[in-house]
Amino acid sequence: MKVAKYVLLSLFFIFYSGNLQDVHAQLSHEIRSLIENSRASNAFWAVQVRDESGTVLQSLNGDKLVRPASNLKLLTSGAVLDKLGPDYRFRTVLYGRGDQIDDTWVGDLIVKGSGDPSINGDFSNGNSLFLFEEWAELFIAKGIKRIQGDLIGFDGLFDDVPYPKGWEWDDLSFYYAPEISALSFNSNVVDLEVIANGPVGSTPRIQWSPFNTPYVDFVNEQMITAPGSRFDESYRRVLGTNTIILRSTLPQGYYETEPLTVTAPSYYFMDTFYRYLELRNIEVTGRIFVDSDFYSWSDRNLTPMHVNVSVPIYRMVERLNKESDNFYAEMLLKKLAEHMYNVQGTTELGLEVLKEYMHEMQFDTNSISLRDGSGLAPATLLNASELNQYLVNVRKKDYFPHLYNSLAVGGVSGTLGHRFRNSSVRENFSGKTGFVSGVRALSGYLSTESKQQLAVTLITNNYTEQTAHVDFIHQRILEYLYYNY
Repeated sequence: MKVAKYVLLSLFFIFYSGNLQDVHAQLSHEIRSLIENSRASNAFWAVQVRDESGTVLQSLNGDKLVRPASNLKLLTSGAVLDKLGPDYRFRTVLYGRGDQIDDTWVGDLIVKGSGDPSINGDFSNGNSLFLFEEWAELFIAKGIKRIQGDLIGFDGLFDDVPYPKGWEWDDLSFYYAPEISALSFNSNVVDLEVIANGPVGSTPRIQWSPFNTPYVDFVNEQMITAPGSRFDESYRRVLGTNTIILRSTLPQGYYETEPLTVTAPSYYFMDTFYRYLELRNIEVTGRIFVDSDFYSWSDRNLTPMHVNVSVPIYRMVERLNKESDNFYAEMLLKKLAEHMYNVQGTTELGLEVLKEYMHEMQFDTNSISLRDGSGLAPATLLNASELNQYLVNVRKKDYFPHLYNSLAVGGVSGTLGHRFRNSSVRENFSGKTGFVSGVRALSGYLSTESKQQLAVTLITNNYTEQTAHVDFIHQRILEYLYYNY
């Protein structure tokens, strides 16, 4: 009996070892050596490479779950293009409820938010105030100098949960983790400038846009240090408030810019509208209100005064992927839910739409974990092999040219603009980067020396070395693939 057990265990070991060898056989000695001899060899590495037909050329840990970081945006943007369509446009409407009497609008103004993430400077030559300018010009053209009524913002198209589950609290002061609202302005940040042009030991001068708005309260406890000393950044918004504490130390002569988040973005939108009208000498006698009741909204007795039509959504997808913009990803995820289910948009329902899309694209959605649409949540997990197969499958979709054009190009544009500049990979790799603490990811398309186009996924989890070193190993792997396929 013991002999039989020994034989069975031996056969199992041989079979299991053989399977391991089969799994690892597809990883070349050169790539394995790059990983094993790197300073991050103790991290978890996933490598998947396929040719245009989908044949696996290189594989390591492809069947394991990994944190994809912003590589998840490849799927969110694909779902957006698939479900909304590349030419979808948002419509943000300014309504009037009242009448013009001489130079006065007697009644309220109502702004219906549509979930448009682009009411900022991204598509208006950097002018984040463009919409308020249009509205002010509209009133001026009508001879209106006074609004005798309230300014009301409707943000009920999305729920009032500001963040996806799992975002870490110490990210929430910074531009890459803003609150999400159906009525949003300037990506829900203020743009701080710090000018350290005073004497050593003094407090640097600050200013911010839009127009030093008092919607936020800066507590400036920063200090100017000796020239040549190290810049030490410290910004923190007191959660639940718009009080932002600044405690950076900056070398004399240093200039710093930082977008910092606000809370209650719908009020931020309406407050900026109010203050901009005042700047244009249009008096507002009423107050600011926000209406969030999705089910009671009606445009009866409302007169449309202006409809802002956004750029097509494929342009937003370009911003989302090239710049790895979490705000666009989460706004569009909630929009997917509202559009597909005709209910108030939520992250959870948006993730259901995303899972349906992933299932259609051959993911095993029973094994993945999704918390957000941007990949910022550490609990978001997926299979590296399925992500790589997606890169092959999505090429067959009509919207693929838009997805491909949204990718950063090595050494040229977006989050890859500073990478691969002196490499054979320059201009030959188009892809999506990903980074959160301990995670570096890279997925996209490599055009090789022999004119093949490979689908490449490189994901490193749980590393403690500098990210630049992991980037270097990723580049060396791409260079090996470039010359050998």
